Amino acid sequence: MQKKFFMFTLAVLAMTGCRTTGRPPMPAAVVTPPPQERVAEAQNPGSLFDPDGATMLFADARAKRVGDILLIKVVETTLSKSKASTTADRASSMDLGVSAYLGQKQLPLIPDATVGPESLVSAKSTSGFEGDGETKRESSLTTTVAARVTRVLGGGLMEVVGARETRVNGETQIVLVQGVARDRDIDADNTIMSTSLAEARIELYGEGVLADKQRPGWLARILDNVWPF
Repeated sequence: MQKKFFMFTLAVLAMTGCRTTGRPPMPAAVVTPPPQERVAEAQNPGSLFDPDGATMLFADARAKRVGDILLIKVVETTLSKSKASTTADRASSMDLGVSAYLGQKQLPLIPDATVGPESLVSAKSTSGFEGDGETKRESSLTTTVAARVTRVLGGGLMEVVGARETRVNGETQIVLVQGVARDRDIDADNTIMSTSLAEARIELYGEGVLADKQRPGWLARILDNVWPF
């Protein structure tokens, strides 16, 4: 008996250790290759002007190259509501009889079928259906995530991917944002609204004790999947 209990405990621990959290992988950081060292031509060795140091005075500071960082202001509010109502009624009746047949009192080929006011066949059916359904979903998310340009496309488009992981008191909150941005939608302060991203993918999920308590245990999930009733 103790051996069976020990084997069962090992099986439970193995299944628990192999349980996956379903967390999507964090986007890998895009490391921009270091630029080649630029050797300035000594055209005017006595000048105090440094072209490398003065670039930021005139250049656009907005992200436009692979590896550049920009801020994505996530302001997402969704509200969906759907309501359906269906009503269907149907009634049918059938009454067949022969009141006169060539002066005969009985119909040929039909046993016990007499001619008269009585109905030979009488049927009636009534059916009705009524259904109502309503669904409503509302969500709101406001945050700021720093993202990096992963690829520069044609026409002023660029792919951006960003993630932020915050851990407080053993609880982890992860925000993932990725999509395609236009350079014209990036503001002068190097920020862009999440509503301006095409093919946007925004995820917010947590890990920790609170997240674990909000989902059923592994045995309950297994029984729920294999239970046929």
